[in-house]
Amino acid sequence: MKVSVAVASKHGSTQEIGEAIAAELAAQGHEPRLHDMATASILDLDDSEAIIMGSAVYFGKWMMAASVFAQDISARVEGRPVWLFSTGPVGTPLKPADAQNEIDVDEQIRMTGASEHKVFAGRVDKNQLRLGERSVVLALRVQDGDYRDWDEVRDWARSIAGELTAQEQRQPVG
Repeated sequence: MKVSVAVASKHGSTQEIGEAIAAELAAQGHEPRLHDMATASILDLDDSEAIIMGSAVYFGKWMMAASVFAQDISARVEGRPVWLFSTGPVGTPLKPADAQNEIDVDEQIRMTGASEHKVFAGRVDKNQLRLGERSVVLALRVQDGDYRDWDEVRDWARSIAGELTAQEQRQPVG
């Protein structure tokens, strides 16, 4: 099945998660294509049979490019399955602790009809952060580090691949 994985990434962490999802989908026999929401056209996703969208999260919200992309694609989803993911919690323990409920993606879920929204931990490299971002990380006492759980990312991608394979098997041939 042709699957578009569209991401909005500010410092590369979300992009890398998108790459891992695409690689796992390919390993499971699907045909993923990775798109950057800041530069892709929604027309690039027209021949996709499923869509996965992910964004870095800042102050509880998706990046502007991701929110605009989700709004633009909403009229073209046309019954295709959609999944959403967000990246952002960092630190040990992860902060915010209840990110699943603190990230505001209700509008994106409504617009796209997404069946699931998954939250993944992110990565912090203070050298890449702007002053405001550095201030937040400092206030939260978060150390530089990669907090992403790659097994969790691959497991989620495998579960999507399984759903897509089951959907393909249910579709009539001809």
